[in-house]
Amino acid sequence: MAVFIYAENINGHYKKAAFEAVSYAKSIADKSGETVTAITINPTDSSDALYKYGATNVINIKDEGLKNFSAKAYANAVNEVFDGKIIVFPHTTDASSVAPMLAIQKEFSLITNVVESPENMSPLTVKRNSFSGKGFMHAKAEGDGAIITVSQNSFGAKENAVSGTEEIKNLTIANEDTKVISHEQASTALDLKEAEIVVSAGRGMKGPENWGMIENLAGVLGAATACSKPVSDIGWRPHSEHVGQTGKAISPNLYVAVGISGAIQHLAGVNSSKTIVVINSDPEAPFFKSADYGVVGDAFQIIPALTEKIKAIQQ
Repeated sequence: MAVFIYAENINGHYKKAAFEAVSYAKSIADKSGETVTAITINPTDSSDALYKYGATNVINIKDEGLKNFSAKAYANAVNEVFDGKIIVFPHTTDASSVAPMLAIQKEFSLITNVVESPENMSPLTVKRNSFSGKGFMHAKAEGDGAIITVSQNSFGAKENAVSGTEEIKNLTIANEDTKVISHEQASTALDLKEAEIVVSAGRGMKGPENWGMIENLAGVLGAATACSKPVSDIGWRPHSEHVGQTGKAISPNLYVAVGISGAIQHLAGVNSSKTIVVINSDPEAPFFKSADYGVVGDAFQIIPALTEKIKAIQQ
């Protein structure tokens, strides 16, 4: 029996989170002597991208009615073709809304925000983020099967190329719950939740006109930009960049926080980062207690100097 994964695509294109999910499923399959089967909906990318990370089989669902995302309709589509005992989802916004609906349909255990390969296969036992990323728990799947969502940037996308086959499934799934009000072109900026490096800033930047230095630093690091909640609330930066308990939760390898005090609500969204660097003029800023590295000083002097140093190293 295969280990299944849901390979999410955005406008037909697979993103890093899908490859991480395949890699995670491959780690389970290797322990149990099984293969990996990927389920995907209306992709334009080749299935070769999934074979590269260990998917031996790809079930390609074709359904014009699923051009617009609906968690209920997508769960119904996956349920039509999924016949295993384990299925892995990326812990993205869309996939994380499909997974619980499928869990209800299958009466399977649901374990979210998983960060490591299973510790035990019988019963399936995994480590997951809990308490808004402030701790971990070891969860057991006690249902007839298990649905897992893998925290982004936790397990990693690991190439493990195999020879694969693709099966086309033509479905007609009811999707009356979705009505398109308007359509906006997605930003070409680096996806914040998938970024391995994030440069973030807060009210210490004093105004939106000073954000150029943050973007310059992000540019030389190949990073995404983010901000604290107060910054997005007053309109200095778009809400799509807000990270924290009420914004996006991220897990980059490197998180650079500039002029952010480090309130508990902000930490809840970023404390899964592998390395945290805090730059703040206030030596008593709470964020320093959670930082791996801290710099006390004027960001308006430090950030331009740091950017130039990195540029010099890269040349």
